[in-house]
Amino acid sequence: MEKKLSPNLTLLALAINAFAIGSTEFISVGLLPMIVKSFNVTLAQAGLTVSLYALGVTIGAPLLTVLTGKWNRRNLMLGIMILFISGNLLAAFAPTFSILLVGRILAALAHGIFMSVSTVIAADVVEPSRRASAIAIMFTGLTVATVTGVPLGTFIGQQTTWNMSFIFIAAVGLIGLVASSFLVPRHLPIPGKVDLKGFKRIFSNKPLVMSFLITAFGYGGTFAAYTYLSPILENFGFSASAIVIILIVYGLMVAVGNTVGGHLANENPLASLIKMFGLLMIALLFLFVTIMVGNNILGLIGALLLGLFAFMNVPGLQLYVVQLAEKYVPQDITLASALNIAAFNIGITLGSTVGAQVTGKIGVAYTPIFGAIIVLLAILLTIQVQKSEAKSVLTECED
Repeated sequence: MEKKLSPNLTLLALAINAFAIGSTEFISVGLLPMIVKSFNVTLAQAGLTVSLYALGVTIGAPLLTVLTGKWNRRNLMLGIMILFISGNLLAAFAPTFSILLVGRILAALAHGIFMSVSTVIAADVVEPSRRASAIAIMFTGLTVATVTGVPLGTFIGQQTTWNMSFIFIAAVGLIGLVASSFLVPRHLPIPGKVDLKGFKRIFSNKPLVMSFLITAFGYGGTFAAYTYLSPILENFGFSASAIVIILIVYGLMVAVGNTVGGHLANENPLASLIKMFGLLMIALLFLFVTIMVGNNILGLIGALLLGLFAFMNVPGLQLYVVQLAEKYVPQDITLASALNIAAFNIGITLGSTVGAQVTGKIGVAYTPIFGAIIVLLAILLTIQVQKSEAKSVLTECED
C-alpha cells in the first residue's frame, strides 16, 4: 500500500523540475557571445541554440504526448527528467557545435512533454476545486526560472565557462529527478491512448487553427530581438556583469507582465490580446529607435519595456485556446493545449530564425523592427477573428 503523499510536496517536485526546464529554455540567450567565441561560429548560427530548442519542444509536445498516453505517470516523469539531464550534459561536454545542438534538441523533447504531463499530474493530486491553483503553483517554477535561473546561469557562464551553465542546469534537473522519485505518487490516473482523430477535429476547426497562428505570431515576434538581447546590450556598452543584472530586472518585468496579462485577459481575451500585442509592437519599435540613436539609458528602458510586454499575452493566448476547445472539441481539450504549446514554440523558432537572418544579412540592430512586423501580423489576425466572432453572434441573434 502506497503511503499517502502530500499534494503540496508533489507540487514542489514539479516546480523544481519546471525551474530546471524554464532555465534551460532561454539559457543560451545569455551565453551567445561565449558560444560564438568557443566554437568560432557566427552570431546567427549561435542563435540556432534557441530556435532548434523551440523546434524540439514543438515536436515533443504533441508527438510524445500521443506516444506515452499509456505510460505510468510517475515513471514517465522520471524518464522525462533523465532525458532532460542527458541533453544538458551532452550540451555541456559538446566537442563540436553540432553536438551542442543535439544536446539542446534532446532537452527540448523532454521540455515539450513535461509541459503537458506535469499539468495533468498537478491537477490529479488535488481536489477539483484546487486544480487551477495547483497548476499555477507548478508554473511558478517557470516564472522563477525567468527571473533568476537564466541570469544565474549566465553569471555562472561568465565567471567560469558556458559549459558550467549547462552542468548547473543538469544538477538542478537531478534534484528534480530525486524529488520526483520520492514525491510523485506511483498510482496516478493514466490518460490512455490519445484519439488520433482529435488532430483532424482540431485542424478542421477554423477558429482553433486561427488561434494557433495568433499564438505563433503574437508570442514569436519578441524572439527576433530577445534571442539577441545580450549582444544588443553589449553594443550599448554594458559590461558582462551589468548584463546579468539587467537580465534579472528583465525577468522581474516578465513576471509583472505575466500577472497583469492574466488579470486583463480574464473577461475578454481577444480584446485584451489586441491591446497587449499593440503595446509589444510599440516596445519593439522603441527599442529599435534607441539602438539607432545609440543612447544606453534609453536602450535600457527599451529592453525593460520589452520584458514587460513580451509575455503579457501568454495567459490570454492559453485561455482563448481552452475556451475554443471547450466550445468546439470538448473531448480534445488536452490535445488542443499540447498543440498550443507547440504553437508557442513555432513562434520562438520563427522569431529567432528571422532574427538570425536579419543579424547575418543586415545586423543585430535591425532585429526589433522585424519582430514588430511579426507582431503586427498577430494583431491583424486577431482583429479578423474578432470581426468573425461578432458576425457569428449577430447571425445567432437574428436566427
